[in-house]
Amino acid sequence: MRKLLGLNLEELGAVAASVGLRPFAAKQMAAWLYRRRALSIDEMTDLPKNARAALAEAGWTVGREAPIAEARSTDGTAKYLFKGVAGRDIESVYIPDRDRATLCVSSQAGCRMGCRFCMTGQGGWQGNLDAGAIINQVLSVPESESLTNIVFMGMGEPADNIDAVLRAVEILTAPWGLAWSPRRITVSTIGKLDGLRRLLEETQVHIALSLHSPFATERSSLMPVEKAFATRDVLAALRGHDFAHQRRLSMEYTMFAGINDDLRHADALARLLKGTDARVNLIRFHKTPGFEGAPSDRATMERFRDRLNELGLTATIRASRGEDIMAACGMLAGKAKTNKNECDE
Repeated sequence: MRKLLGLNLEELGAVAASVGLRPFAAKQMAAWLYRRRALSIDEMTDLPKNARAALAEAGWTVGREAPIAEARSTDGTAKYLFKGVAGRDIESVYIPDRDRATLCVSSQAGCRMGCRFCMTGQGGWQGNLDAGAIINQVLSVPESESLTNIVFMGMGEPADNIDAVLRAVEILTAPWGLAWSPRRITVSTIGKLDGLRRLLEETQVHIALSLHSPFATERSSLMPVEKAFATRDVLAALRGHDFAHQRRLSMEYTMFAGINDDLRHADALARLLKGTDARVNLIRFHKTPGFEGAPSDRATMERFRDRLNELGLTATIRASRGEDIMAACGMLAGKAKTNKNECDE
């Protein structure tokens, strides 16, 4: 079967033409897919019945798939398991917070960046999601209609699957798609430069760089990709773009006790980020199997935050959400319990 979900307007036009429909049918199909959220071609009632039948006979389907499992945290966070690729399922996390409702989406089944503290990376990489599988997460969670923000911070490195991520962003922001402002979308990356440059040049989404240490040797011990995409080169690319107005740049900094959390690190981080207009999100490490690190305590994180603020950066401590259901940062693995009613680590 071939999926309509994930196709852009030009591609939908080609599909429409293949069954004898006129060019304007592409916008009709897009409206059904992305705004009316149709589950079947039969629901596209402003297309002629014979054209709908021809689409089905040609093997086309909408391509929507419901979650196959879910888990709910005591703090209101929800984690959803979706069918992935090559036998590795993927997870999305819904995070309600007062007037915001954020969905953290995955872009790959697994990850090949090899960050030592991340459960997704520990499981290896099984394949890329296509744009349809990314958009399906947005449209198929029960809270879909109430979402206010999307963050590409789930399983996978978005810049390592850049074509599909850019297509998903196009669908999210295009007038014929979901028509979201790019200011409602954040893409997190370790700094894979070819993909990052395309994000900077082809979109206006917010960028979050996973940094975790201001020192190259130390960062490479946590994140092997430092050897291929050095922080200095990544920051040079970021400095070439304006983040002072509508677009935001943030640094994700997971804090490990005795590893990257003393004031020497704060001072070096402030020097490193000088002139970038970057905000720093301090993240408590969530213990994962296979990594010996421990989380910094609250007092240490507060001292670190205050030092950064004194040095002219805007730094905040991100609230930890969903840890009891293995839905917090670095804990997504794409597995489920055998009863399929509850996600698992």
